[in-house]
Amino acid sequence: MSAQIQGYLEQVEKLLHEKNKFTEVIALAEQKTGVKRLYIVSGGVAFMSLWLIFGYGAQLLCNSIGFIYPAYASVKAIESPPKGDDTKWLMYWVVFALFSVVEFFSDILLNWFPLYWLVKCVFLIWCFIPLATNGTNVIYNRIVRPLFLKHQGHVDNFLGKATDAAANLVNKAQDELRKNN
Repeated sequence: MSAQIQGYLEQVEKLLHEKNKFTEVIALAEQKTGVKRLYIVSGGVAFMSLWLIFGYGAQLLCNSIGFIYPAYASVKAIESPPKGDDTKWLMYWVVFALFSVVEFFSDILLNWFPLYWLVKCVFLIWCFIPLATNGTNVIYNRIVRPLFLKHQGHVDNFLGKATDAAANLVNKAQDELRKNN
């Protein structure tokens, strides 16, 4: 187990030395304080975790983490030529929407759970973290896709009928307006 943890720490350390804006800020903090960047990030994660457990605005922080980066990455994917990343982020938003619907109906119960915002935040990060077995891939491929393939015909049929009914309703309303004018 310790070898596995050491492997994860090495991966994190490698990520913290890649060239991007985030690591530039962390490198500057490391240079100014003399504290290793892994410890700086660990301290930031610990602070955010405590805030999600005890802090004011934990819901806003959690929902921002689950929305802001994925929204940015989605727009970036749309604007890039390869389309594989578009599929990745579309899958994320499907899982995010499914989770939001489930959360809506269980919100009253879940808000009594003291670690709820921390657990939700970890779940959302697991969904968008760049791993082959992230939450999006697991949930989409094991739950959403099989349900979709099984019920797609029924849903398409229902939506077709609903569209026809709405169109008929609009046509009747237009006819009534013409008669009254």
